[in-house]
Amino acid sequence: MIRVAAVADVHFGTESHGVLRPKLEHLGDRADLLLIGGDLTRCGGPAEAQVLADELRGLPVPVVAVLGNHDYEANREAEVRGRLEAAGVRVLEGESVTLEVNGLRVGIAGTKGFGGGFRGAHGSDFGEPEMKAFIEHTKRLADRLGQALARLDADLRIALLHYSPIEETLVGERLEIYPFLGSYLLAEAIDSAGADLVLHGHAHRGREKGQTPGGIPVRNVAQPVIGHAYNVYTLEEHSNKSASPVGIGDAARRR
Repeated sequence: MIRVAAVADVHFGTESHGVLRPKLEHLGDRADLLLIGGDLTRCGGPAEAQVLADELRGLPVPVVAVLGNHDYEANREAEVRGRLEAAGVRVLEGESVTLEVNGLRVGIAGTKGFGGGFRGAHGSDFGEPEMKAFIEHTKRLADRLGQALARLDADLRIALLHYSPIEETLVGERLEIYPFLGSYLLAEAIDSAGADLVLHGHAHRGREKGQTPGGIPVRNVAQPVIGHAYNVYTLEEHSNKSASPVGIGDAARRR
């Protein structure tokens, strides 16, 4: 069994010192790893990323993250990533990492993802070059996510994103902005490659629980949705080498 602490959309600014660290005091007793689903900063400034890096430095569990759209605002995303990685945070974009946790190999594949919409109301790479570029960007990131998942040699596999792969966890957001909150192409890549859990953020007014068309559990862990410093999801390896979330550790949620 592994316990996955997860959160997204922490939106750290330069004045955010001490906002998160006190709430992670007992993290090692409650979880085996911490995953962060993007929007680590407010405007993508390296100084903002440094504040978060200092909060995450030296935690007793591995920390893995992806970037979100806010982290690209200043066009300094490489520096944001560098500040976090210097503090021991593994940042993924179309990449994967495998961790040894409680005798199990836990594989995590991550991407920011992008928009485009969902079946029946989605964009296509047709027409103006700007529209083609929009959808082709999503396709490229979804393909890289699927390849990263498929390459994992692990007992349990987790897909970590910022944008949503499904509509279900967007309920509560205005329908008009669904195309800018995620894409069905991400879910197609995940279902094709296989995973045991999907985590994302971005949709502040969405809801927590959903699943891909293939039945893989999806959790929206945007901090405004979960209302806590993190949620904990428990995964157990089954005899058929598949896994499913078997519970949410309510006691491990901390404001």
